[in-house]
Amino acid sequence: MTNEQYQESIDWLFVQMPNYQIDGQKAYKPGLVNIIRLCELFGNPQEKIKCVHIGGTNGKGSSSNMLASVLQEAGYKVGLYNSPHLIDFTERIKVNGKNCNKEFVFDFIQKLKKLPEDIRPSFFEFTTIMAFEYFMQQQVDFAIIEVGLGGRLDSTNIIKPLISAITNVQLDHQNILGNTIEEIAWEKAGIIKKNTPVISGDENKPVKDIIIKKAIEENAPFIDATLIQTDLTSDLKGNYQQKNIRVVLAMVEELRKLNVTISEQDVANGLLNVHHNTGFIGRWFEFSKNPLTICDTGHNQAGLEQVFSQLNSIDKHKHIILGFVNDKKIDEVMALLPDNSEFYFAKPSINRGRHPEDYENLLREAKIFYKIFDSVQEAYLAAKERCTDNEMIFIGGSNFVVGEFLEKNLEINE
Repeated sequence: MTNEQYQESIDWLFVQMPNYQIDGQKAYKPGLVNIIRLCELFGNPQEKIKCVHIGGTNGKGSSSNMLASVLQEAGYKVGLYNSPHLIDFTERIKVNGKNCNKEFVFDFIQKLKKLPEDIRPSFFEFTTIMAFEYFMQQQVDFAIIEVGLGGRLDSTNIIKPLISAITNVQLDHQNILGNTIEEIAWEKAGIIKKNTPVISGDENKPVKDIIIKKAIEENAPFIDATLIQTDLTSDLKGNYQQKNIRVVLAMVEELRKLNVTISEQDVANGLLNVHHNTGFIGRWFEFSKNPLTICDTGHNQAGLEQVFSQLNSIDKHKHIILGFVNDKKIDEVMALLPDNSEFYFAKPSINRGRHPEDYENLLREAKIFYKIFDSVQEAYLAAKERCTDNEMIFIGGSNFVVGEFLEKNLEINE
């Protein structure tokens, strides 16, 4: 397999089975019928691995990577399934921090082309079965599976995990999951399984009540991670990570009850070495110190509130690069923008990317200092040119903005 053949197969995958995050709701296939058939065709690999299932609106990626790092420190071989990827498709499927083998991806896509005509999986369905198969072949001790979207009808919900966790519930993907927090919480609580402990990291009583109700229905032990007190810290530096750390500590405790050996030192070291152990980037990621350049993939209202609040706590003039996708409610973002900043709005280079000219009326109304760019890289280069040593740059607003920025600049910076 050459690099060209690999890239052609990935391109084919995206064209044949569009990702929800690229081509919109039409590519989203809720329900488990397809993934059940797919798994049966491949011999149900998900039944041959021990899984941890992590859902939630924000924090599930950070929490899953933290837990993976802790388990790796404890000496286990750990599979990790996250989405979306920032730079390369293989980031979605990792074992002990190493991206999925490209040869395996290429060969698996060839198998896709031979599927029966009546099975036309979505991008995420096929990626999910690919992860299950890879983890089975790699004989991982544990596979940490992040929910793609929602929970109840998400294709990852075919697994029978050792434990489940719901980090929090916020408004996001309302066009699919529901228009209220309660409706979305009900969808996310759909990952709760019979007699399987569920950890909740949400402080909101209506959300907690829905999760508890579902847990009672399934006779699933309910663990409230918000009650945990800790002074442990992580190398993931976002202030919001403290809430995720509590969820991880609760998951560790439940795994210990299942006779999984994890020492206190494993936990402390795991939390402090997430980036090294799993390669996780993009969450309050310090790209450079001079000038201070931070990127963060927070993209819904709750995520941006936390990120912008932390930006406001930094006493520096800020050059903020933002870009959004078509379904983003820009007016909600405008109300959250940090102070002491100038803004560089750019179009993410994907089909769903929204050009800032489409919402320039809102930028004018916000009475901010801004410029508009056709690409994230153009915006970054302009910000870098204007930024002085005692100022800082921030890049965010979308996974795709951060991914595009890192793809263009990470190797140069290293």
